[in-house]
Amino acid sequence: MGYFTVLSATVQGLQTEFVRVEADVSNGLPVFHMVGYLSSEVKEASERVKTAIRNIGCTIPAKRIIVNLSPAYVKKRGTSYDLPIAVAVLASLQAIPTARLGEEILFVGELGLNGQIQPVDGILSIVHEAKRRGIKCCMLPQKNEKEGRLIQGIEIVGVSNLKEVCDWAKGKRVTDRREFSEKPMHVREEGNIDYSDINGQETVKRATLVAVAGNHNLLYIGPPGAGKTMMAKRIPSILPELTLEESLEITKIYSAAGMIENEDPLITVRPFREVHHSITRAALIGGGSIPRPGEVTLAHGGVLFLDELPELQRIVLESLRQPLEEHCVRLLRNNGAYCFPADFMLVAAMNPCPCGYYPDRNRCNCSVNQVQNYIGKISRPFLDRLDICMEAPKVEYDSLIMKNRGSTSADMRDMVKKARERQLDRFAGYHIHTNSQMSKEELEKFCSLNRNGKRLMRQAYDSLRLTARSYFKILKVARTIADLDEEDSILEMHISEAIGYRMIDEKYWGKEY
Repeated sequence: MGYFTVLSATVQGLQTEFVRVEADVSNGLPVFHMVGYLSSEVKEASERVKTAIRNIGCTIPAKRIIVNLSPAYVKKRGTSYDLPIAVAVLASLQAIPTARLGEEILFVGELGLNGQIQPVDGILSIVHEAKRRGIKCCMLPQKNEKEGRLIQGIEIVGVSNLKEVCDWAKGKRVTDRREFSEKPMHVREEGNIDYSDINGQETVKRATLVAVAGNHNLLYIGPPGAGKTMMAKRIPSILPELTLEESLEITKIYSAAGMIENEDPLITVRPFREVHHSITRAALIGGGSIPRPGEVTLAHGGVLFLDELPELQRIVLESLRQPLEEHCVRLLRNNGAYCFPADFMLVAAMNPCPCGYYPDRNRCNCSVNQVQNYIGKISRPFLDRLDICMEAPKVEYDSLIMKNRGSTSADMRDMVKKARERQLDRFAGYHIHTNSQMSKEELEKFCSLNRNGKRLMRQAYDSLRLTARSYFKILKVARTIADLDEEDSILEMHISEAIGYRMIDEKYWGKEY
């Protein structure tokens, strides 16, 4: 009988917390007692562990068994501690050798009553942080093994039951049952949607192209049937491909949220999250007593699409302002602070009035107050955080019957790729990747204007009543348009086009109706 300790970990929010599991077996009143600031599901681990140990053929003697999970100031939640508790207890009972169980081995897994080891969430983050801290080996549930192997340079041992763990501790080799093959990173699966499906609306396609090329936030406004939703849902067909680093970062988020497939864990396409207008604030930005990532975090590295924008609750809509500005969500709870990444491209669509046909007074029957109240649901501070506001007009009959449908997704994707490559070259060493991420320092360096450009911007600033934020948004968009034209300098025509994407502010929000 004696004492033994093993290392484990869990994910809280998106942060990995390492926990030392200590077990001490001594003479005394028979008891299996667990301490260390435990939640109810962790306290229940004692029954799972005792039953699992008995069902693999081991006997727990009538001894005093104390298990401590440290540090004591960290609240222990989840079921990932079952396996390390069982290993620590078995080692303390001297039921398994301890030579292979050292400081460089990390154990994670949930136990069933029959000794089977069940998968847990957040494995990718745990393994990544374990490697960073110098841990040599991670013993994981077999169903999480493929996910763990996404991190190179650390040994991963996948086990399906507690008996295999005991055999491994005795020096036996755990039999590999799977063939792991690396999935090609840059294979794009061609979908059945394409921008050539949309007749006409070339100016709207152009605005979409500019938005994607610079990762700018985009708003469509127009009557029903103008193709706003169709336009937005085809954005994934022109998004740039993910790098391996980006794939791993996004996969970590979905792993912590329990939203990845065990057989195919690596996410290789950019997220496109479409949410209903009835969504709550906590579901959108994250939250809960135990904070979980919301839709803005699940859209990290991709697109968040909000259809019927004015139908969202005002408090929900305004909660987006901070993530759009800081590219992260910060949540404070009694047990600590949580930070979730939220660097996404916002795409929104809306009608200009309740019936959808304003300002066509031949079809719109909404009163002045109805139009004002509807448009007024989108506040000026929120509008300032949108880079491009594009009006989608009614599709004319001649456009519908045209055989040549204009720009295709393949053409637009090639242009996006070239523009993004120019931005990556420009921002090498600046820790940013796209024009939308530029700070004031980068704007001064990469968005300098000539005399005519400055005069044009001054006129726009005064006549459109721009704010400082919207002024800088125009500069960023102009820089992207110049990149699409493969120009090193921002010319007057680039500024004019960027200003044109803000003219809609004045039409709908800048005057009395």
